[in-house]
Amino acid sequence: MLDAANPEIPRKDWMSVLAKAPVDLLATQYEKLGPEPGFDWLRVPEIGTVMVRGRAGGTGAPFNLGEMTVTRCSLQLADGTVGHAYVPGRDRDHARRAAICDALMQGMRSSELRTEVILPLADAHRESRAATAGQAEVTRVDFFTMVRGEG
Repeated sequence: MLDAANPEIPRKDWMSVLAKAPVDLLATQYEKLGPEPGFDWLRVPEIGTVMVRGRAGGTGAPFNLGEMTVTRCSLQLADGTVGHAYVPGRDRDHARRAAICDALMQGMRSSELRTEVILPLADAHRESRAATAGQAEVTRVDFFTMVRGEG
């Protein structure tokens, strides 16, 4: 779980946060880092699809739910650090920003990235999920069975 008290963030967690981030919020947080670092493309942002799989009830047999559009890219910073990104949708800028953040998180600026980008995005995601859960809770119906006294 991402929080300010834990200085170590596994790469899979920060990449998940970057991929799920709202594009406008990522752009806002990204701007706080200053000028964009120089990089070379290893794989320019390209759009494709992936098959999304699901499980009935979360534990049942897997089934193909359908296809989802994703954008992926890879780049290399001037210092040689490589960053990757796979983001939902067709936004090449989102993928570029996520890949640059991935590369920077692996280097000397990881503390700055953690504070300025990753944790605020994780907090926003957590708040969004809580708001959605709150809206769903209002519509929940509790079913119960009353025992009739026959006999």
